[in-house]
Amino acid sequence: MSELDEQMMLRALALAERGLGRVEPNPAVGAVVTSGGEVVAEDYHRFFGGAHAESAALTTAGERARGGTLYVTLEPCCHHGKTPPCTDAIIRAGIGRVVVAMQDPFTEVAGRGLAQLRKAGIKVEVGLCEKQAMRLNAPYLKLNQRGLPWFTAKWAMTLDGKIATAAGDSQWISCEKSRQFVHQLRDRSDAVLIGVRTALKDDPLLTARLPGTRNPTRIVVDTRARLPHDSKLVASVKDAPLWVVCGQQAPRENLDALTKAGCRVIVLPQHDVGVDLLSLAELLGTERVTNVLVEGGGRILGSLFEAELIDHVMVFVAPKLLGGQHAPTPIAGAGVKFVAKAWTVSDFTVKPFDADVLIEGDVRYSGER
Repeated sequence: MSELDEQMMLRALALAERGLGRVEPNPAVGAVVTSGGEVVAEDYHRFFGGAHAESAALTTAGERARGGTLYVTLEPCCHHGKTPPCTDAIIRAGIGRVVVAMQDPFTEVAGRGLAQLRKAGIKVEVGLCEKQAMRLNAPYLKLNQRGLPWFTAKWAMTLDGKIATAAGDSQWISCEKSRQFVHQLRDRSDAVLIGVRTALKDDPLLTARLPGTRNPTRIVVDTRARLPHDSKLVASVKDAPLWVVCGQQAPRENLDALTKAGCRVIVLPQHDVGVDLLSLAELLGTERVTNVLVEGGGRILGSLFEAELIDHVMVFVAPKLLGGQHAPTPIAGAGVKFVAKAWTVSDFTVKPFDADVLIEGDVRYSGER
């Protein structure tokens, strides 16, 4: 494929990214329509239940789409869901060529959309910028293939790896620009998850507080149902949903009080160290929660890493040094025994945020500790 093809697909991917946080559990999809090498229309899937990217772009293009090329980041759907099949719209529009970044693994599509287009005499090419498309929709792929949400662990730490002083002070390790970006992350997440110790220590809101942002569901893993009724989380339950995940041995009076306060109380199996997190992940997957942002603390992060549930990390590193033998670090728990068995971060990027640096990448597990 040509350099122009790649430019158009990258343009479609950039469009698709705009839908993140609004389209889930659907995939983020972008589409560009060209005629004679010129862009005549473009669009993206804007919100769950709304028009798909291909149909929206083709509607804008009208007759200018006839004989043209459609670039789309994911295989067009061929089934009736909340919207009609995109393959029908493509065929009606008279598109002559369709360039697709990746095939859709969803069982209702899974190659059938491509086959329908080819059967209609349309030239179909697949695989351009496939890696970027898979990266963009990694949470969608995991949810469909494994039935589990995509967990992103986020924390801020000093150059010597501390998330707070030995006395427990942590405000603020990261700079203002980094903290503003976290509100954008919350806006693009279906849920934000913390452990109860973080809730008790920091009394956070966990809402997205920038213009135009929306609030995710807040989840507190609270084995004994200890979350105070006068906490900011419970007090703001009318502004953003609050789920409190408890163990089977949590006192009934605590569960009832949280329920009465407006929380959704979820009781799951528990073991020695707390709630069974795989059971929680499976429940979230059943409810089609796609993206979960984990904001600490160290114990819940340690448990999630040890359960091999964290998929991605976003670490804000501040040019500060705290020291302190007992100052907390980001990941608690047993950890790994040998450096050779360390959890590794791949495909990482490094981005400056004023004085801070954001390092992020995907987590790879060795299978042994």
